[in-house]
Amino acid sequence: MPLRAILLDALGTLVALEPPTAPLKQLVRERHGVEVTSADASRALRAEMAHYRANCIRAADAASLAALRLECAALVGRELGGPLAALDAAVLVPTLLDSVRFHAYPEVPETLARLREEGFALVVASNWDVSLHDVLERTGLDVRLDGVVTSAEVGVAKPDARLFAAALSVAGVGADEALHVGDSVEEDVEGALRAGLDAAWLDREGDSAAPPGVRRIASLDELP
Repeated sequence: MPLRAILLDALGTLVALEPPTAPLKQLVRERHGVEVTSADASRALRAEMAHYRANCIRAADAASLAALRLECAALVGRELGGPLAALDAAVLVPTLLDSVRFHAYPEVPETLARLREEGFALVVASNWDVSLHDVLERTGLDVRLDGVVTSAEVGVAKPDARLFAAALSVAGVGADEALHVGDSVEEDVEGALRAGLDAAWLDREGDSAAPPGVRRIASLDELP
């Protein structure tokens, strides 16, 4: 069957996370009057990110997202210690959120525009909470896409085939008409192949060997 749709991972594929340690240090100092070291800020963020990754599938709506963010902020306060540990976690939520910033990779907007002009349906299939819609809006990518499917909204995460099936449904195509692109071999490549899709592995660093028989690209502008 001819290729009609391209499914896309989000983090590491469409958008990058800017290093959050320095922004967190600055915001903690400015908003809460506390100096923290880079090492402490980095440690707190690692703990927060691990908790987020393990629990983001729960954040499928505004209420559950707010609850998860409260948990993450409380964890950061405990990790940083001192007066921050005694703060109401709700006070730290804006500080944590403002330290986590995303930007689109340079080639992404133009590539998405070109692919849509070429007639491909473009749907994001990502292990993310419901706030991915906001991230894509802030980075200006939402208007270049035909749909977004998150693990939180579907209730399963890649490499589960059901997440790919949900994205295919949004795209309106069968598995044999779609290509999935992502930067994780296990979640994106192996998951897509098991779900019956073709797959391309996005290796932006270019320092690893592609799995046998799998197309490797270094940038999205190499698509389709």
